[in-house]
Amino acid sequence: MGTSVPHVEFSGVTVVVVGAGIAGLACARELVGAGVPTRVLERANVVGGRLASERRGDRPVDVGAAYVTADDPSFQGRLQSWRIAGLAHPWTDTFRGQRGEAPMRWSAPGGLRSLAKDLADGLDVTLGAEVTELPEADAVVLAMPGPEALRIADLPEAREQSWSPVLTAVLTYPRRAWPDFHGAFVNDHPVLATVCDDGDRRGDLAPVLVAHSTPHYYREHPYGGEAALARAVGDLLGIADEPTAELFRWPYAQPRTGRDGYARHKNVYLCGDAFGRPRVQTAWLSGRAAARAVIEELSGRP
Repeated sequence: MGTSVPHVEFSGVTVVVVGAGIAGLACARELVGAGVPTRVLERANVVGGRLASERRGDRPVDVGAAYVTADDPSFQGRLQSWRIAGLAHPWTDTFRGQRGEAPMRWSAPGGLRSLAKDLADGLDVTLGAEVTELPEADAVVLAMPGPEALRIADLPEAREQSWSPVLTAVLTYPRRAWPDFHGAFVNDHPVLATVCDDGDRRGDLAPVLVAHSTPHYYREHPYGGEAALARAVGDLLGIADEPTAELFRWPYAQPRTGRDGYARHKNVYLCGDAFGRPRVQTAWLSGRAAARAVIEELSGRP
């Protein structure tokens, strides 16, 4: 699981982490593991951020991140722990339209949000907490996209970030009426970016597809847009049946690749998947890196 942080006595110290996505939760777990009293504030009513899963009937559907990949040894260890616990499993290394070799993509039987819930277990997390100014604390970690962090603190590194939006459509069909596939990158398409077979991803073969739009399509459709996504998926896979469609909007879905690690201004830290290649692993590593920087600062170590 990587190098451990030694336990140090932090009497009277408080750290506040704003954001209970994977970066914020990884940060909080690292801080608590080192003995730092830590509170997590999350404006949503659930943890997870873009590790987002919605229950429809008796099954979850992933509507944010589509999968998890790992090439860092510490995060590979984290994935293996989730695998042993039955929370995650290898899914596929093959997508239609992929260019070059691809890593194994992991999915979660209970939805990717279940991984965030596991990280949150035992932490002091307050849900439904809208933060509009910096909390009073010895250190504050903003675990969120830069444009959202700017609503709380004017951080130069937050201004440097560039994000692309995505519309996600959950398409539920009366039956499975498409050729077997795991997922597809839809290259050079005006509407579609990726399509995932959620029944295949979940392992229950439910007739559910999840489509993610291009950033351009999102910007052209400030309201609605699911009908064209459904038509594009039908054309792509040769599906004649009409699905029911549910739309989710992600204004900050994917950051441009940034520098590794985290950012700091005085006692305020910024972390997330903008600090490296944009993926779940990056957010987890960034949260842990910010936590270790906080620990070193508070412990007075050089």
